[in-house]
Amino acid sequence: MQISSKLPNVGTTIFTTMSALAREHNAINLSQGFPDFDCSPKLRELANHYINSGFNQYAPMPGTMQLRERVAEIISVSYGATYHPDTEITITAGATQAIYTALAAFINKGDEVIVIEPAYDCYVPAIEVHGGIAVYSQLNANDFSINWADVRSKINSKTKALIINSPHNPSGAVITAQDILELEKIISGTNILVISDEVYEHMAFDGALHQSVSRSAILKQQSILVSSFGKTVHTTGWKIGYVAAPKEIMNEFRKVHQFLVFVVNHPLQLALADFLADSENYQGLTHFYQQKRDLFLKLTAGSRFTPYKCSGTYFQLMSYKGISEENDTDLAIRLTKEKKLATIPLSVFYKNKTDNHLLRFCFAKKDETLAKAAEIICSL
Repeated sequence: MQISSKLPNVGTTIFTTMSALAREHNAINLSQGFPDFDCSPKLRELANHYINSGFNQYAPMPGTMQLRERVAEIISVSYGATYHPDTEITITAGATQAIYTALAAFINKGDEVIVIEPAYDCYVPAIEVHGGIAVYSQLNANDFSINWADVRSKINSKTKALIINSPHNPSGAVITAQDILELEKIISGTNILVISDEVYEHMAFDGALHQSVSRSAILKQQSILVSSFGKTVHTTGWKIGYVAAPKEIMNEFRKVHQFLVFVVNHPLQLALADFLADSENYQGLTHFYQQKRDLFLKLTAGSRFTPYKCSGTYFQLMSYKGISEENDTDLAIRLTKEKKLATIPLSVFYKNKTDNHLLRFCFAKKDETLAKAAEIICSL
């Protein structure tokens, strides 16, 4: 059978590759973004409760009302914004599915989507598989802030959507209130859809305020807010996320969602709704991960790596310019094989594999894991 691939240049993701390499060489895995500690015992109890109580058949297509109401409450508490749980919130099989569905619902052949890079690797394939064209704008190299003049220069009559991500994976940068104003100026009076990847929304450090698109009355009307419970409650393997958007946008989103996944895990939705009734279970995340970041920086302070400022997420970028002249992918592979430490090279987040000699380290790990990793880092 002859196959004409819709994604001829796409292979296995770097996250799968590096995690597999870490397992093969018994390396400490600071590459893929998942915790090596378990979720709350209370959350596990709730999951067991709903499984044992018989909630094991299909949930409603948009998600259980209990969880949609909880999401509306969380957004209201966090950002002062109102979304109707019945018509403006949908529970998804993780954030990646949510982003794919959003692009599938709105992108037609020839439509342009602005992608700000370094960018998470699920964006561009989802654009291209639907016939869209990714148009790239690079973050400023020194601090990973958005170059709004460059973004504005990429806008034309073919621009259908713009994807933003804050707190930003992989850099750890966060957008500011001024960034929100700049984005408002760009999209006001247009039909450009903003897809806002906010999966690390509860991890903004040092007093920074997460600037959700839902805070802006202008952006809220033209945006799809995407988030993930997996990041918030340490259950990346559950693959449950959510989207919030105005009713007219959500109507189109659900047309695709119902045929892509139809429904999401029923008992776990109910468990999440109960668990997140205690606001500390999401509001306490910032302090928890800031402590992890600070510990990681303290443990590696004596190394030859130079850390970049991390204002959010659970990723720390480190420059190795004082250590090696290798390209970042080769160094990441060598460190995994020879030093038993797996990381992610930053170049894979760029279309043209821009290599600024940076590695991404995940600090969503037990303290003892970070200590062992720091020993290796300080030995280089």
